[in-house]
Amino acid sequence: MDALGGQVAIVTGAGRGFGRAIAKGLAANGAAVALMARSRDDLDVVAHEIELAGGRSFAAPADVTDRAAVERAVKDAEAALEPITLLISCAGIGSPYGPVGIVDPDEWWNAQAVHLRGPLLLASALLPGMRERRRGRIVTISAIAGNRVTPNLSAYGMGKNAQIRLVQHIAAEQKDCGISAFAIEPGTAITDLAESTIASPDAQRWLPGMVAALTKMRDEKRDPAPVFARCVEMCVALASGRYDALSGRYLEPWDDFDALLREIKPV
Repeated sequence: MDALGGQVAIVTGAGRGFGRAIAKGLAANGAAVALMARSRDDLDVVAHEIELAGGRSFAAPADVTDRAAVERAVKDAEAALEPITLLISCAGIGSPYGPVGIVDPDEWWNAQAVHLRGPLLLASALLPGMRERRRGRIVTISAIAGNRVTPNLSAYGMGKNAQIRLVQHIAAEQKDCGISAFAIEPGTAITDLAESTIASPDAQRWLPGMVAALTKMRDEKRDPAPVFARCVEMCVALASGRYDALSGRYLEPWDDFDALLREIKPV
């Protein structure tokens, strides 16, 4: 498949879970893919898998909350693969869990650095070049939690809500520059993040229903492949440019993108 031929993507959180699936899916559709995460070992495994399948990749290890590291990784990735046309922000963290006033404020704020500072740093590093070339797309892997108030999950919920609003700002500011931005809910699967939530004593105390639901999914050995596949399908569709008119939207796996396009009324 060559739906994304000529595109160069950078994917954060690319070492595991949804990020790994997205990176491999973009490569399978013709994009060259720069892989970003903190663990070089995880990235090397994903890069090897992409290259074995005939794709192009580049491992760019970095902490998404470290401005200098992000800027260096972007520079190295573009030197190796050509200018980046697509950003997929997928790095995430579930903790800390608990009510405001009990949850540790420093842990809570550190979570916001991953949720919001990371996507902001990547966008800030990439948007000048995208504007110059008048070509670029940004997809942020947000969550349905960003549109809900879930007691004892404020660090995650507010971080995801802020991601959605950041996407809306980027879309509004860049609409005349050939740049589109989207936020998506990826679906639910048992990933390392889900496993860490299940194992967390704080999550067990403050979010027993969520832990029980995730534990049930794990114990039933539900195959994550269909969830990953739909998430990849969404990212490829948005990266293709067919749905640029939806820029600024928060989209979910059950959304019909073509139907949403038809609902847009001409100005």
